[in-house]
Amino acid sequence: MKRYCQTLELKNDKSLIEQYVKAHQNVWQEVKDGQKEVGILDMQIYIYDNRLFMIVDTIDDFDWERDMERLSNLPRQKEWEAYVSQFQGCSPDATSKDKWQLMNKIFQL
Repeated sequence: MKRYCQTLELKNDKSLIEQYVKAHQNVWQEVKDGQKEVGILDMQIYIYDNRLFMIVDTIDDFDWERDMERLSNLPRQKEWEAYVSQFQGCSPDATSKDKWQLMNKIFQL
């Protein structure tokens, strides 16, 4: 299994943050199905103020560039990205790759 960690800032607006959290309590089934189809085993998003932290666990042969590009072209993925971009502190035209910044692991027990 591979693990990727990413971070993203939301717009610093309490109402928008609440809407973003609510949207993630009802992620569209096509989006979840697409994630599984490309080899994502588990995805978790944590929030602190307007800062998000996402953990993505994938199959061993998952290739971040290749498989995220494939995911971006599956049903409703572009629509979901456009929808959630209204809450995120980046350009509405930004791709998921542009919005979410991969983090480097610096410690493991």
